[in-house]
Amino acid sequence: MKYLAQKAKEASKSLRIARTEEKNTALLLFAEELENSTKEILSVNQQEVEKAAKTGLSLGFCDRLSLKGRLEGIVEDLRKVAKLPDPVGEILEEIHLPSGLKLQKKRVPIGVLGVIYESRPNVTVDVASLALKTGNAAILRGGKETLATNRLLITLLKKALERSPLPVEAIQFIDRPDRSLVLELLKLDREIDMIIPRGGASLHRFCVENSTIPVITGGVGICHLFVDESADLEKSLPVIVNAKTDRPSVCNALDTLLLHKEIAENFLPRVISTLTPLGVSFRLDTRSWDLLSPQEGEIFKKAAPSDWATEWLSLTLGIRIVDSLEEAITHIETHSSGHSESILTNNREHANLFVERVDAAAVYINASTRFTDGGAFGMGAEIAVSTQKLHVRGPMGLKELTTYKWIGEGDYLIR
Repeated sequence: MKYLAQKAKEASKSLRIARTEEKNTALLLFAEELENSTKEILSVNQQEVEKAAKTGLSLGFCDRLSLKGRLEGIVEDLRKVAKLPDPVGEILEEIHLPSGLKLQKKRVPIGVLGVIYESRPNVTVDVASLALKTGNAAILRGGKETLATNRLLITLLKKALERSPLPVEAIQFIDRPDRSLVLELLKLDREIDMIIPRGGASLHRFCVENSTIPVITGGVGICHLFVDESADLEKSLPVIVNAKTDRPSVCNALDTLLLHKEIAENFLPRVISTLTPLGVSFRLDTRSWDLLSPQEGEIFKKAAPSDWATEWLSLTLGIRIVDSLEEAITHIETHSSGHSESILTNNREHANLFVERVDAAAVYINASTRFTDGGAFGMGAEIAVSTQKLHVRGPMGLKELTTYKWIGEGDYLIR
């Protein structure tokens, strides 16, 4: 691990001064390598997905492993990143002081990123593209379920880097699933500047508790949507369907639906009848259960207290009826992971209060939580969604993978 980190650190020195054209060339060559190896990538990946399914892993988890129907979009995203403005070198601020000192605040790469992620192999490409574009080296550690897919992706990346002006050592890959290696990685604070975990709450907790390197946490989404008494119910249904079913295995998918009591009797049955044919099952609070009087089974279960703090990552939806906006906000304050929260309302005062009170990386008015994503925000690919407040919050795109330094210039100036 020390050797990998040292190679990444050395490569970061060259990346720091790489020109935009050189970085873009590397990205376009990587896209070309992926495109030329599509059949091989999908074949290797499919074998891993099938193996995961045979071991009893959930459908949602297997969906996150799969590149089927997504590889073309991943390649296109690579090319989009190449077209995005390079943030490195941007002058954020310029000050001329009475002392004669001229100060510039300049955007620069962070240095070396350590990215630890689970299931999704597309993260390998996303991280590599964003790191290279921003002049950062990176050390990647993916999940054991996609080890073969990630190995192949990294091999293709190395081929692209060999043909590019950038150092081949810019992206390092830990090709063994041994968790003790992660623990080693988290202690290399002389070589690594930032740790970014992408996965479940246990991974984030492990990194925070064991790292001597600053950790950006995020990607765990317990997301809520509150339907206010003034909401347009016809327009609300498609938003709920999108938030829950568009891609249920991702962190910005809806987990808990909160309904104002004044609309629940009319609206709850419509929600159920709309979502049930789409494969959704429900965890109902006492008031919802009494209103529907369903038969307990696979589709309907009474919600346990722990259900409100669960990121489902599947077609399961918690539903609770609340008396007021205040009660909805209190529920969110208690159970939110600080990722994405939304209110559907035609009451501007309620919308403003919701935005002011709810503490999350992204807060929406009359929109699906599924928008919390670098691409949907117009940022290009993202490396993660940060749910903390330092140094970034929300989708982490190119600018979020930079820091800044002060440059002072004088005429042989003394203080």
